[in-house]
Amino acid sequence: MGPDLVQETTEQIEMIRDRLKKAQSRQKSYYDAKHRPLEFFEGDHIIKRVGPVAYQLALPPNLANLHDVFHVSQLRRYISDDSHIVQPDDIDVNKDLKFVVGPSKVLARDEKWLRNRVIHVTYLD
Repeated sequence: MGPDLVQETTEQIEMIRDRLKKAQSRQKSYYDAKHRPLEFFEGDHIIKRVGPVAYQLALPPNLANLHDVFHVSQLRRYISDDSHIVQPDDIDVNKDLKFVVGPSKVLARDEKWLRNRVIHVTYLD
């Protein structure tokens, strides 16, 4: 009974390994079909490449307090369009980098049920 059990277990292990290889191959083909390697170059708002997947960006002065190194997954190529120009709202920031939000107008209130719990939702202007 001992050698038969060892043989059966070995065959099952080989079958599991084969199925894992097939699943990994299938997942790799799905990834490869949609994956396009992103690479950016100095000059398109990128100062330099910091590592294999990190870039240092040239941020505007109003964002100078942000960390300027980003992972490639956070970056997208930008195609210039005049309709994309957004004027930022004026925000008064205190010396300690805090700002006060003024009162808003309540537009509507609603209740949403989540299983056995009620969540109150308020829509502000």
